[in-house]
Amino acid sequence: MTIRRLSVYTRCLLQLEEDGVKTVSSQELAERFNLNSAQVRKDLAYFGEFGVRGIGYYVSGLKAELQRILGLDREWAVALVGFGNLGSALFHYKGFTRQGFRIAAIFDEDPAKVAREVESTPIFSSRELGREIKARGIQIAIMAVPAEAAQPVADLLVSAGIRAILNFAPARLKIPKDVRLKHVDLSIELETLSFYLAKPSSR
Repeated sequence: MTIRRLSVYTRCLLQLEEDGVKTVSSQELAERFNLNSAQVRKDLAYFGEFGVRGIGYYVSGLKAELQRILGLDREWAVALVGFGNLGSALFHYKGFTRQGFRIAAIFDEDPAKVAREVESTPIFSSRELGREIKARGIQIAIMAVPAEAAQPVADLLVSAGIRAILNFAPARLKIPKDVRLKHVDLSIELETLSFYLAKPSSR
C-alpha cells in the first residue's frame, strides 16, 4: 500500500510541477489532492529525509527521488499480449508513456493483425513471443487475452524471461514466486461498486 501511495504522490507532484509550484508542505499536498498529511509524512520518512525545515519539499527534487525509488527514472520496454478491444485501448493509453513505460512489441493470434505496425510498434504472432521478448530485453508484460489462454500465455512469458506481469484476463494464474504478478479484473471492481449501491442503508 505504501508503494501505491508513492505512485499517487508522484502524480500529484508532477501536477504541481506542471502548475509551476516550486515547494510544497505535506499539509498543502494533502489539502490540494485530498490526501492524509500524516500518512504522507510517514510514507516519505520511510524512504529518507526529503523535507527542508521551514520550506517543506522541493517539488521537482521530491518527484525525482520518488521516481528513482519506483524505478521510473528509466524507460521500461513492455510487451502487450492480446490486441483485441481491450489490448488496443491499453496500447493507446498515453499514461504508460508518460510514466516511462513503452510498449515495444505486441503479440496476437489473429493472422490479420500480425506482420504490421501500430504507431511504429510491431505486431508479432504469439509463436514469436519467446524469441522477440528475449531479443528486445523486455522484462514487463501486459496480458489482455481471453481467460482460457491466460495460463499458457503466462507460461510462455515466464519462459521468455518476463519478470513482472500485469494481467487483465479474468483468470487466476500460477507463476513462479520470483515473477511479480498483478491482477486487474474490471468486473470485480464493478461488483465492488454495485455492492455499495445495493446494500441497505442500515447495513
